[in-house]
Amino acid sequence: MFLNINILSLMLGFFFANIVSTMPAQTGDWNIISGSIIVTINEIISKYIYRYRTKEKIKNKYLLFNFFNNIKIGIIYGLFVDAFKLGS
Repeated sequence: MFLNINILSLMLGFFFANIVSTMPAQTGDWNIISGSIIVTINEIISKYIYRYRTKEKIKNKYLLFNFFNNIKIGIIYGLFVDAFKLGS
């Protein structure tokens, strides 16, 4: 069951990255700005998750943290795939 949730959250993050990076990019002006906003939000979420995770080891919140972490990994992976598509 946990493997299915992890794969689903990775694909959800990849889907979010495709949506967020292509919608403002229709004009061609917002590619760098939208990418930097996504990475900044991603790093802020990482800061709060890992600060809370190191202070308190709560087992019932682990699934939620893992879900958000996999979404973040999917978003970063989606941005890398979009960058490789643009580079080729």
